[in-house]
Amino acid sequence: MNIHYHPIGTIHTPFKKREGTPIQPAGAVGVRGTVEVFSEFADGLKDLAGFSHVMLLYHFHRGTGFSLRVTPFMDSEPRGVFSTRAPKRPNPIGVSIVRLLKIEDGTLHVENVDMLDETPLLDIKPYVPEFDYHEADRIGWLERARGSVGNKKSDDRFA
Repeated sequence: MNIHYHPIGTIHTPFKKREGTPIQPAGAVGVRGTVEVFSEFADGLKDLAGFSHVMLLYHFHRGTGFSLRVTPFMDSEPRGVFSTRAPKRPNPIGVSIVRLLKIEDGTLHVENVDMLDETPLLDIKPYVPEFDYHEADRIGWLERARGSVGNKKSDDRFA
């Protein structure tokens, strides 16, 4: 089975290089960006402005290949890629929940961006706490790193 996705827009952020980019929205608090939705998809933005947060699904466009074992930014030992949010994945899809500030002429103004500039946008979904928030009773190997995501930045390990 072949699956083909086509970008519906482009995410613009201040981050031009992998190195130094926040690794999660929690490490990018207040960092603003824009999401340009291509004109043929702009009608799909109707009613989205009523949400404070949106989920952006995007393509890790600067990655090459994948590894089933990776050393994530939040750890120093190799982990299974599916227990991480590392970009070197069999299907290089990223997801970030960002704050939606406003929508203007097919452009979303957002903050807490953690992706590289010119990232291809695959989809937008409204964030709904009742649907999407779940109290976690375990977070695996990340338990040791709890509370440190704000201090972590991307480096060249997934180049």
